[in-house]
Amino acid sequence: MALGSEQRRAERRPRVEGLFAGGQVDAALDLLHLMDMAWHDCYGPQELEVPPPVLDDVLLLADGDLAVLITVAREAVIDFRDVRIAADERRTQSR
Repeated sequence: MALGSEQRRAERRPRVEGLFAGGQVDAALDLLHLMDMAWHDCYGPQELEVPPPVLDDVLLLADGDLAVLITVAREAVIDFRDVRIAADERRTQSR
């Protein structure tokens, strides 16, 4: 069942609060909302939101930095496979 944007925002809030400084949480959530809209525009009407694995990759690579989140979110919408490769490399390094 599709979730509305406000419900997605509420569900993402605890995770984002754990990753970003307090003053950046709402901005990060706003950006993820914009990312959902861009994803929907690029990948068709059935794609209402960024898939969870792509969101995981984006948040991992952002590493709590809002400026990096902006860059990685844009890259993910353009070609999420590049972001996936970078995230997998990061995961491998942290083992």
